[in-house]
Amino acid sequence: MNNARAGHTASVLPNGEVLIAGGNDNVSYLSSTELYNPATGNWTFTGSMKYARTQFTATVFENGKVFVSGGYYNDNWLNSAELYDPLTRIWTLANSMSFERHQHEASLLSNRTVLVTGGANSLGDLDSAELYDLLTGNWFSTIAMHYRRAVHTATVLLNGQVLVAGGVQSGSFLKSAELYDLSTGMWTMTGNMNFERWQHTATVLPNGKVLVAGGLGYYYSNGYLINAELYDPLTGTWTSTASMNYPRGKHTASILKNGNVLVTGGYNGINFTNTAELYDFVTETWTIADSMFDGRYWHRASVLTSDIVLVTGGARFRDYLDGAELY
Repeated sequence: MNNARAGHTASVLPNGEVLIAGGNDNVSYLSSTELYNPATGNWTFTGSMKYARTQFTATVFENGKVFVSGGYYNDNWLNSAELYDPLTRIWTLANSMSFERHQHEASLLSNRTVLVTGGANSLGDLDSAELYDLLTGNWFSTIAMHYRRAVHTATVLLNGQVLVAGGVQSGSFLKSAELYDLSTGMWTMTGNMNFERWQHTATVLPNGKVLVAGGLGYYYSNGYLINAELYDPLTGTWTSTASMNYPRGKHTASILKNGNVLVTGGYNGINFTNTAELYDFVTETWTIADSMFDGRYWHRASVLTSDIVLVTGGARFRDYLDGAELY
């Protein structure tokens, strides 16, 4: 890439290009954004965001625009939001959220609204949730979650509900999970995970179940987890599945066209790993995949239209990476 960066976002646009935005490079917070063209393999700068930010969210709308919200910059938590137009390659400010937040989640719902959940700011971890309406450009408050949480996962299920799981609350790790119902605007508790965890990943499988893997918890070497579990929306329960080959947190999980899940990198409490592995949702087993060239965490992985996975940036100790690689 043109910039080393970690804590950035990576968004696959309808034309197949990948928009990389923001993050930080251990010297400064970044407002710069760049585009990867899979046809040429080249990176080009595009319009910069209005605000430098890291640990924010990015959502791609059906019209190709990319919506970013929140984040962190120079000891400031942000409530600002902006929209990127791939036709003009320009960022414009959107209406701001009600709450400053970073380490939150954003989920695109079926009615073209974005549900933003949790995160943290100067007041601590948040239980608040709010909705951004693309058509009006306005934010609307919705019912708060049952738990304050940051660095959690938020997954849109095949039935349209949003599953929020795990995270951290005032230094305590959570195993609780709850569901947001768009039709009622209400949150309901569902079954707890088997393990407290944050910095984990959650992926919807073709059979509708959700695979949660790794993260930071209490029950493995240095607190980093090797185990994985499955959430069944039909029963609202979690069951253990095969463990990964390596413990990891702040890794990535990408679902491939065949339904298998590619997990890359992360931190295991000792090293920033370059290992990768594949989860087969039919056999519920993990196999070791080819390793990346660089160990990295806090990176991004994007599944291109060709089913190639693009891994970008990340960090390794104090070394922030500009490298990108393809699986």
